Amino acid sequence: MQPRNVYDYTDVGGSVSAQSTILRKTYGLLGLSFLPAAAGAFVAMATGLSLFSFTGNYWVALGIFFAFFYGMSFLIEKNRYSNVGAALLMVLTFGLGFTLGPILNYSLALSNGIQLIGIAAVMTAAVFLSMAAMAKSPTFQTNSIARFVTVGFVVAAIAMVASFFLQIPALSLTVSALFVIVSSVLIMWQVRVIIEGGEDSHISAALTLFVAIYNIFTGLLRLLLAFAGED
Repeated sequence: MQPRNVYDYTDVGGSVSAQSTILRKTYGLLGLSFLPAAAGAFVAMATGLSLFSFTGNYWVALGIFFAFFYGMSFLIEKNRYSNVGAALLMVLTFGLGFTLGPILNYSLALSNGIQLIGIAAVMTAAVFLSMAAMAKSPTFQTNSIARFVTVGFVVAAIAMVASFFLQIPALSLTVSALFVIVSSVLIMWQVRVIIEGGEDSHISAALTLFVAIYNIFTGLLRLLLAFAGED
């Protein structure tokens, strides 16, 4: 039973199944979350600010990023049935959008930067729509995909930590590719879980999908900059 203090972002009718309601509300909240994300990116790009410019130290900035991300994710999950959770999600997406400022400014400084950003955005949208459509297949093995996602993120996280210390460009690109792949599968898994009735909070689902989309976009943009970027 849906708590009364959670706003229905889709205004669906009473004849719609609970799973369809959660899915539509998830997509509605997900779409809304891109507004603060875009605002955060715009602020960072317009001001030239970043976590590094605030701290002056790469490791401190990285620590602040992870503390913010995991702290906000924890609070969102604690309020996953409340409009407080939806508001916190907006704060998180603003912050994640803000972190995109440096890479977007770097991209725009290139002669083909606008095209690369556009391509990354279109590819991200295509991946999301494809994975969401594939999740509707009745042959989908939720448990198997969950194991793949878990192992994939563990491997990607270990590789990411290694890339921080080793500073090997090829390893960094491999990490980007891993996050793109695993996050793509994560979208398919999350949508399928909703369809099967295993998720009862559109706030929690929207959080998962936004983070996956964020990972895919940043990963694709880094790969495009590495292989197709031109001064």
